[in-house]
Amino acid sequence: MKKLLLAASAMALSAGAAAAEDVKIGSLLGATGPIESIAPNMFTTVDLVVKEVNDSGKAANGWVFHNVRADSTCIDNAAAQAAAERLVTSEGVKGIVGADCSGVTRAVLTNVAMPNGIVMISPSATSPALSVDPDDGFFFRTVPSDAREGVIMCQVLKDRGYSSIAISYSNSDYGKGQAEAIEANCKEMGLTITTNASHDDGKADYSAEVAALAAAGGEVLVVAGYIDQGGKGIIQASLDTGAFSLFGLPAGMYGDSLPENIGPGLNGSFGQHPTSVAEGYQTYLDAAKAFEPSFDGSTNFAAQSYDAAALIILAMHAANSTDAKVYKDKIIEIANGPADGSGELIKAGELGKALELIAAGKAINYDGATGIEMLENGDVAGTYSEDEVKDGKFTSVGIR
Repeated sequence: MKKLLLAASAMALSAGAAAAEDVKIGSLLGATGPIESIAPNMFTTVDLVVKEVNDSGKAANGWVFHNVRADSTCIDNAAAQAAAERLVTSEGVKGIVGADCSGVTRAVLTNVAMPNGIVMISPSATSPALSVDPDDGFFFRTVPSDAREGVIMCQVLKDRGYSSIAISYSNSDYGKGQAEAIEANCKEMGLTITTNASHDDGKADYSAEVAALAAAGGEVLVVAGYIDQGGKGIIQASLDTGAFSLFGLPAGMYGDSLPENIGPGLNGSFGQHPTSVAEGYQTYLDAAKAFEPSFDGSTNFAAQSYDAAALIILAMHAANSTDAKVYKDKIIEIANGPADGSGELIKAGELGKALELIAAGKAINYDGATGIEMLENGDVAGTYSEDEVKDGKFTSVGIR
């Protein structure tokens, strides 16, 4: 009898092990390219979500989650599509956090995600075009559109007393969308746009572009570019030639590496970036520090990456399926909760609690790290920090 019991126990253990299923989430972010200084923390935040879920012991169906990283390059559509194809076909991911920059996000959505039926939730792609692009219900984002940031940027400029600006933008989907939103909103608020000109990324010399900007004039040069590429080059060339000494800095230019690279000449410049006033934001920051002491969860788009990964995993549980064609319909429901407000609020750090509630058939309202509330098209409204460079560092001076 004892041998029979041992045999039965061994069979049970074997069955339990067989029931475990590895579920891969892809993170498609710019490990190289014009935002490579901020991408590492975005990747790490997805790791944090995966660990939180796995450590909770509450995942359904024996699911064990994994984060598979891939490099979008931010600007090379062909490379991003190849990386996404690898994630889907070779790695078998069931959803993608990303992509990061708007152009590669649009390319991957059209040519990889939609044809393969894979959900994408971008923490950082901000082009207004993504609000209206066909997506078959597979695309969402946890960062606001540039249409919203254009309003914020112009309010900041006007409130600071400026009446004329020049705009230099990256010749990319992100840059074009950002510049168009800023120009339209600033004109509506009565500001003069002296010029709205593109710059190419990856150049060694921006003196010609800066000379044209200087000829047009303006009290402030708004640089809708990338922090590790042309945007930085435009600022440095402007300071070197004395063309401009004050810069408006949208979110693509936010990050510690910019004042570190530019130096004291950036002091006094200002801008904004998406942030959070959610109840769970500090819990998220504490968890990030505990996860990896060198990891700063407050860096640009990191909190949005936490929410993107969490929404994918929670939607899978709500649908009881890792098939994106099934769980995509649960994402907005999880993010917003029932219309009658009956869903229990879930903050960052409470993913295990969320999984318990879902398993019990109870509704949740995922607030997360950034206070997620999704619109019908999968966009979010979002909150912005108004920033100013003081003593070589970005400092928040208000919330908008």
